[in-house]
Amino acid sequence: MRKNFGPKSWLYPMPVLIVAAYDEQGTPNAMNAAWGGIYTDDHIGICISEGHKTTKNILATKAFTVSMATVEQLAACDYVGIVSGNKESDKFAKAGFTAARSETVNAPIINELPFTLECEMISYDSENNHLVGRIMNVSADESILTLGKIDYRKLRPITYDPIGHHYIELGDIVGNAFSDGKKLK
Repeated sequence: MRKNFGPKSWLYPMPVLIVAAYDEQGTPNAMNAAWGGIYTDDHIGICISEGHKTTKNILATKAFTVSMATVEQLAACDYVGIVSGNKESDKFAKAGFTAARSETVNAPIINELPFTLECEMISYDSENNHLVGRIMNVSADESILTLGKIDYRKLRPITYDPIGHHYIELGDIVGNAFSDGKKLK
């Protein structure tokens, strides 16, 4: 038997995305956004409201970065989700974050988060709070690479549980994509 819950924004896994942008003076800000993901091959879609300081920055500079929250930076990543950049001007630094300027877009790369999508803004729909960005580059710290590829076990990304309001670390490999289903052919 199934239980109906009605329309909810529940989906597993929900990545914990840390979205960062500079303001017009070059000061970085970041926010935690769980409602987002790959939109097409080189586009990302994120649901963020216009009132956020980071959203205002993106609309002004037309660029942003998206990093995966990690186990090691869990408290900082949660902090940038519960504190408003509109009220705390030093939010980025108080989280313990430092920034390096992206080589491809006018946006900050958070040094403490080793995996980043560097994006240019394509569109923002204020009615639906829908931001679309083109991924111009993916950068990763060498510390999370194995044989030249990103290794999720070294990255240790977290996901968001929208029902229990928990952060969850990704776990074990349980199968092989584009392979295991072949046995049913």
